[in-house]
Amino acid sequence: MNTYFSQLEVAGEHFTYVDLDKLLDRPTLERLPYSIRLLLENVARCSPEALEPVLRCATGQGPACETPFFPNRLMFHDTTCLPALADFAGMRDRVAELGGDPHKVNPVIPAVLTIDHSVIVERFADADAVEANLDIDFRRNGERYQFIKWAQKSLDNFKVIPPGTGIIHQMNMEALAQVVWESTGANGERLLHPDDMVATDSHTPMINAVGILGWGVGGLEGQAAMLGEPVPISFPEVIGIRVSNALRPGVTGTDLSLYVAEILRKRKVVGKFVEFCGPGLDNLTWAMRGTVSNMAPEYGATVVFFPFDDETCKYLELSGRPAGLRAKAERYMDVQHLWRRSAAAEPQFAELIELDLASIQPSVAGPHQPHQRQPLAQAGPSFDEHVLGNTIASSAADSFDEPSFGQPLSHGAVVIAAITSCTNTANPAQMIQAGLLARKARALGLRRKPWVKTSLSPGSQVVADYLREAGLLEDYSAIGFDLAGFGCMTCIGNSGSLESHVEAFAEQGLKGVAVLSGNRNFEGRVNPKVPAGYLASPALCVAYAIAGDIHVDLVNQPLAQDASGRDIYLSELMPSDEEVAAVERAVVRPEFFAERLKTVWDGTHHWQALSAAGSVQFPWDPASTYLRRPRYLEAIEAEPPRSLAIDKARVLMVLGDNVTTDHISPAGAIPLDSLAGRWLVEHGENPVDLNQYSTRRSNHEVMLRGAFTNRAVRNQLLDEQPGVGAWARTADGAQVLPVYEAAASYQAENTPLVVFGGINYGAGSSRDWAAKAQALLGVRAVVARSFERIHRSNLIGMGILPLLFNEGMTAADLALEGHEHLGCEGLDQLAVGSNTVTLRIERDGHPDQRIELLLKLDSRQELIYLSQGGILPYVVRKMLG
Repeated sequence: MNTYFSQLEVAGEHFTYVDLDKLLDRPTLERLPYSIRLLLENVARCSPEALEPVLRCATGQGPACETPFFPNRLMFHDTTCLPALADFAGMRDRVAELGGDPHKVNPVIPAVLTIDHSVIVERFADADAVEANLDIDFRRNGERYQFIKWAQKSLDNFKVIPPGTGIIHQMNMEALAQVVWESTGANGERLLHPDDMVATDSHTPMINAVGILGWGVGGLEGQAAMLGEPVPISFPEVIGIRVSNALRPGVTGTDLSLYVAEILRKRKVVGKFVEFCGPGLDNLTWAMRGTVSNMAPEYGATVVFFPFDDETCKYLELSGRPAGLRAKAERYMDVQHLWRRSAAAEPQFAELIELDLASIQPSVAGPHQPHQRQPLAQAGPSFDEHVLGNTIASSAADSFDEPSFGQPLSHGAVVIAAITSCTNTANPAQMIQAGLLARKARALGLRRKPWVKTSLSPGSQVVADYLREAGLLEDYSAIGFDLAGFGCMTCIGNSGSLESHVEAFAEQGLKGVAVLSGNRNFEGRVNPKVPAGYLASPALCVAYAIAGDIHVDLVNQPLAQDASGRDIYLSELMPSDEEVAAVERAVVRPEFFAERLKTVWDGTHHWQALSAAGSVQFPWDPASTYLRRPRYLEAIEAEPPRSLAIDKARVLMVLGDNVTTDHISPAGAIPLDSLAGRWLVEHGENPVDLNQYSTRRSNHEVMLRGAFTNRAVRNQLLDEQPGVGAWARTADGAQVLPVYEAAASYQAENTPLVVFGGINYGAGSSRDWAAKAQALLGVRAVVARSFERIHRSNLIGMGILPLLFNEGMTAADLALEGHEHLGCEGLDQLAVGSNTVTLRIERDGHPDQRIELLLKLDSRQELIYLSQGGILPYVVRKMLG
């Protein structure tokens, strides 16, 4: 047995565990950040052969190194899991075709799918909205859900949290997370270890709030992890945030998270861990911590970690965890020096940021990025500056009149107000604060403005339980915030149609605003017809629904007038912290969590009515518009490619900064007049049921036609674009067509393609289809100034090279016109670390131009994936033996 193991007794039961005291002496161990202690335990337990260099790196006695991380469990949501399940089915087919055993393609660690990304806010401000929206969801997605039922019966280690139950990260925190995990050791012993996990959603770090090490990975990495492959990272630098004092009255976890997003986006934290410390931690509740950790991907951090402490213990009890589990967690975390004590010395960090909690003020973030924090009074001016810009003088006068509204609308009208997302609905104090604000507004006769589409979509049914117990659901409803469902909904772009008159006004040019309690507000994400979005606390979502316009200064101006004409200000509606705390103590109880945990796998009557037969190989239906055997798996051969060389490539597009995965592979509604919409109608779909791109990710025909169609994407090779989204020249230069059609002309000639980008290429959601689409379009390399972590991993997972410009260089310096031929030299001598790749640019009548680029490979695993042409070809070949 590994010499680092020791024995531990908990309540008369005996366990084996990796003893951190045997890895390092006590003073050295206690200087390490808690997140690094957890990482070291994982390496010592799962890959001891890699421990020595990792220990040297951790203690500052060795160089940077790769760190293999083996999660003990994995979570998916439906828009990442459906493509993963299609890949599993496709890999089984290909393994069988190549003479292998398809049953080997099977999860080796527990995987849980939470179906939360598909339901849309079709009905709102309606007591029957939850049931109505689920009816529509199952009508549209029944085939997808039957496929999931097939997977339940056909795959081992795979479980499903059905639609209408909750959001992946909130379900993880409330129901699935254990802090300490028990598994069976190599010799049959009971092994205790930390609950290390990953999930295929970028907001997975929410679980860091309760002392669990986990982060978001791309769908391809997730599939590899399910099959027993490590999730490799470079040994992380850890940035400490030392908090002092406490938040002032009325300041929320949302305000804190937006401030942290603002300050960390200005720093280079991509690929780094962030860990909180300091005396102010005792004043941050588990729910506030969850909001802050959830926002980690908005500034690129891998982890935003809060160590296990007394507050975590309170949460485990509040959320109904069994006494036996709590005893194991407390004993293990104590003996392993993983329990943060207020009197203990603070760890040492690579960099320390001081944060006075008392300095935080109420804020929103927008209009286009989560880090664009605005003091509350500056929301309106920020809209004018960033959305109207130089046209403010003329645009501000534009008005759109509908007599039933009682007043004309102008740019800046709030057309969506959504209390949505696990980011803030997991916080009982904030949900109760918003409910009490609604109660006071209701008492004064205030309502939402008639042009505002309002919705309440909590991250779990527990939220509805305690709001119902407090009588606050009635108050929400009176303002227009009826329950619409339990899922991501507006936060992921499933906001549905706007109010009918507003829908028409948006077509005529109205620049409306969405206010939501979510985590992302990229242009066009919340709704393609709403150009601006502001992230806000649930209470502010209610306030803006009443005000109806982002220009209303909630600090200094009245929200509305009551029936007598008296001005009503936000300050008189906002409940005190004491009022909120009193209600929270009365209604947020362990039995609500425990009762919901009993039924977490059951689902509604819709789910229970579905059935599907299990089989080793899935019976694909060639007429299906949802499920297609993945094209990128059909050509996998038993042997890997001989060379990574790229020659005679062409430039498909040159793009700007902050191109997100939403821009590359949209998630929102499929327009009827789009290439994807027309394909679906041609193949028998009803135009009213085209659904979202996110629901069609198991059909490459739809996803390819939707690639780069976001209206904010512009190909800088073209002076003008004939339509929405990115367009490109065909191979012969004779035409300018949508990217999908232009790329096809290059593929017909077997010409590889290159895309150029700017800063933060691939920011945003962890969707693997942003990489899959580029691979299927024929893209072999992306050259950018910087990449967001998960998209870079997904590119490698699809065999695409993520190449970096050297500092100070941009695509503009290359003066590309689109007719050039490109080659990449130095790809056959790659190694872990920083590799120099020479980009050769050939222009007719000119000498070749050579530019040095950087290809960073963080691990042997990434090197293997590139050499194999991607993760999926590697897995198929591995299954062949």
